[in-house]
Amino acid sequence: MKIFLDSTDTAEVKELFKTNLINGVTTNPSLIAKSGRQPDDIYSELQDIGIPDISMEVVGSYDVMLEEALRLKDKFGDCCTIKLPMSEEGLLLCEYLDRQHMDIRTNVTTIFTAAQALLAARCGANYISPFIGRLDDQQVPGLEVVRIIQNMLCAQNLKGGTRVVAASIRDVRSVISCAVAGVPIVTVPPKVFRDMYKSQLTDAALAQFDQAFSAYSN
Repeated sequence: MKIFLDSTDTAEVKELFKTNLINGVTTNPSLIAKSGRQPDDIYSELQDIGIPDISMEVVGSYDVMLEEALRLKDKFGDCCTIKLPMSEEGLLLCEYLDRQHMDIRTNVTTIFTAAQALLAARCGANYISPFIGRLDDQQVPGLEVVRIIQNMLCAQNLKGGTRVVAASIRDVRSVISCAVAGVPIVTVPPKVFRDMYKSQLTDAALAQFDQAFSAYSN
């Protein structure tokens, strides 16, 4: 499983990228707005860090999204993945890019149903991003939806090898459940990534070992 960070905090991304466990970064307009920074400035810093795969979201009409997608690809090159909305226009653009600009990776976001995932995959999306946490908020089992989507993609063997990027992940349990289900990629906030290192049992065992080491080393 690959791990992406869902973050626009470039300083924290830089620190965590040093672990060699981070494979990409996803961003969205909400995270960018909260940062108070310009999107291109964030993307440039992530590119300078060496992030190989950065999801950059486009919004607006078909023509506006197409123009922005081409601009972003031209400016940021191979690290650029165009993040598209799950909508009729978003999928029209996804299909067009798959057909006419095969060098542009696409990530269809705000996926909440298997039907949406099927349509996005049929349009040649490289990635699709179902939102686990937001489904849970609506009393819909997000992990079960992701399992269904993953199984469907494997069963249909759809063109281009569309991969699931499980998103809206709020805890380590969800990461592990995705791994068990065979989901190839998760995108997580930095806090969730850091929590993957942690266990109270590990802390207790290390404290015991430190105490034992101190006893015989003095």
